[in-house]
Amino acid sequence: METRALTYCLQCETFWFVAGEAAACVDATHDHVQHEVHHHRDVVTLPDGTPVTAVSFDAAAPYARDRMPDFGLYLDRRWDPPWPHAHVDWPDFGVPADASAVIAALGALLELARAGEHVEVGCLGGHGRTGTALACLAVLAGATSDDAVAWVRATYCDHAVERAEQETFVINLAG
Repeated sequence: METRALTYCLQCETFWFVAGEAAACVDATHDHVQHEVHHHRDVVTLPDGTPVTAVSFDAAAPYARDRMPDFGLYLDRRWDPPWPHAHVDWPDFGVPADASAVIAALGALLELARAGEHVEVGCLGGHGRTGTALACLAVLAGATSDDAVAWVRATYCDHAVERAEQETFVINLAG
């Protein structure tokens, strides 16, 4: 699995890859978080047997696929693929302000997948937002909210669901 380190500025909401790119923010008073990004194009089988592809954004070839999805749900505005897709407003390293809109979008994605459509969900690095979305999908597909984060880490990537706030979001999903 290819791994690259990136730095994210929480105040500017910008990022840059540590190797090969100049810093996008040089303000020493800003909070910079270094993060490892894996290249993900992984089919994840949800607890009810429904397949969903989890993806990270590959700036070099973001839309290269062996098979184009029928639909994509993206948690980062950088995505603008040539296939049908939607975006949800979800800040990097955070949780969505409008939880009901995100859950509705994930529910719609799940229904497309259950109907046999080839669907994918992705953010930038494929860990925080994508991992949290997969945990939410797992709950919608029958997992308990208490077990969903551990399930995603075991089934998809052990770096999934990066922040305690994201774990709480999943746990509160059933509440």
